Amino acid sequence: MKTTIAKVGQFVDQTVTIGAWIANKRSSGKIAFLQLRDGTGFIQGVVVKAEVGEEIFAKAKAITQESSLYVTGIVREDERAPSGYELTVTDVELIHEAVDYPITPKEHGTEFLMDHRHLWIRSKRQHAVMKIRNEIIRSTYEFFNENGFVKVDPPILTGSAPEGTSELFATKYFDEDAYLSQSGQLYMEAAAMALGRVFSFGPTFRAEKSKTRRHLIEFWMIEPEMAFVEFEENLEVQEQYVSYLAQSVLKNCQIELKTLGRDLEKLEKIQAPFARITYDDAVTFLHKEGFDDIEWGDDFGSPHETAIANHYDKPVFITHYPTSLKPFYMQPDPNRPEVVLCADLIAPEGYGEIIGGSERIHDMELLEQRLDEHKLDLNAYEWYLQLRKYGSVPHSGFGLGLERTVAWLSGVEHVRETIPFPRLLNRLYP
Repeated sequence: MKTTIAKVGQFVDQTVTIGAWIANKRSSGKIAFLQLRDGTGFIQGVVVKAEVGEEIFAKAKAITQESSLYVTGIVREDERAPSGYELTVTDVELIHEAVDYPITPKEHGTEFLMDHRHLWIRSKRQHAVMKIRNEIIRSTYEFFNENGFVKVDPPILTGSAPEGTSELFATKYFDEDAYLSQSGQLYMEAAAMALGRVFSFGPTFRAEKSKTRRHLIEFWMIEPEMAFVEFEENLEVQEQYVSYLAQSVLKNCQIELKTLGRDLEKLEKIQAPFARITYDDAVTFLHKEGFDDIEWGDDFGSPHETAIANHYDKPVFITHYPTSLKPFYMQPDPNRPEVVLCADLIAPEGYGEIIGGSERIHDMELLEQRLDEHKLDLNAYEWYLQLRKYGSVPHSGFGLGLERTVAWLSGVEHVRETIPFPRLLNRLYP
């Protein structure tokens, strides 16, 4: 019976064949232990010389790291194994011998591993992170489909920018200027006026020269937009969504979380509702924490966000930022126009902002005024303005950064491990 490592539990005490690679191995004179991986998981294959004979045992001992093979054996339950199962090997068939595989079980530097990212993702730790990423993607679609959202794909090439062009990658679109998208939001607003509740899930690009553990040049965003939804309801959707992600990972990625040494108690606490603190109160709090340099009107950096987040054991919303700090499309607070109806969701444990969101301006005259204040070309945004001309309604939305969320839920320190092939300030290879 041919099967995968993930499905061996269905074949206890039966003989199966698995196509696999050798992740590692060790042996004595009489027993060889093969650490096998097949993409679906990891399992140990035990080869006993007295049971398989000299020829098969010699073949098993000689197989090198990352060689590919078919392994046949009997599935055994084993409480000590991470998956709960082990394979008593009866035969091995070499497919391809790997010679001098560069990533050995010894320690390697980060730059070396990044140069060999195409191979590094085979490792147990990277496998666990990618599986958690996949679970977050799967549960994202599940959450939005179950809550009446329609998936819409905005363009990646755009003729204008939602937040200005200073951090965009410019390109030529035949004889016009074009940019790689930093957000699909403006197009999602148009989609929301047609379909009510929508979400996008795609790559975005920031030409931002940052080298922190939180930044990537190319990353993936989930961007919902909702017609007839105002500020408070927008926050409720966000906290329900993030709670759903956390609990899905906790439920479906136990082996991966254990591999990464993640503190499960911290994930268990991530359930709505989340605390909220206004920008005003955050500034006051930071002064008490010794951040004397921050003044009202200043943006928060990583140390400020971390100090605020450390005060809570769940994500926390920072709301009502100064209008001057935020993009042109955010709705001012009607009772206090110097701040906007927006919120950043800050993850605990120093992972920073994972969501930015707001109620959007739905009044055409005010939107024209804000575009003018930001010195943006009204002609380029004519289509966007028309959304306010023909049946405008209050609407809200947000964007969640996938890689930061993967880093936080999996507990890894740097976002470069949360995407298969990271694009960093000085890295375009492999």
